[in-house]
Amino acid sequence: MDRLDRFFGISAQALAVRSQRLAVLASNIANAATPGYRARDLDFAAVLADRGTDGRLPLKRTAAAHLDPGAAPAEALLRYRQPVQAAMDGNTVELATEQVKFAETALAYRTSLAFLDARIGTLKAAMRVE
Repeated sequence: MDRLDRFFGISAQALAVRSQRLAVLASNIANAATPGYRARDLDFAAVLADRGTDGRLPLKRTAAAHLDPGAAPAEALLRYRQPVQAAMDGNTVELATEQVKFAETALAYRTSLAFLDARIGTLKAAMRVE
């Protein structure tokens, strides 16, 4: 399993974090008209650094009863976004900003997915016996 982790590198974790960020941004967009709703965002680099993928040694479980250190919820790293101009009802969602960030994250998600697909294709080609 360790060899597969090294083969795929950070791509699998990046895909999961980007998926979580898409969900947060979609929630912001869905609540654009909700009074008092505060827009949140997930810092991609901070989540990966928190999971030990920034060059530090990753934490490992030494017993089945221990919590998995790599599965820390990204929600702990959610930050409230500071709006340029908040609405009178206290809502901080700026729809244009959210839509741009959603599109950027969706593109990054598709790029990570394409990279993983290429790596899987390479692995399948290496396993093929001709």
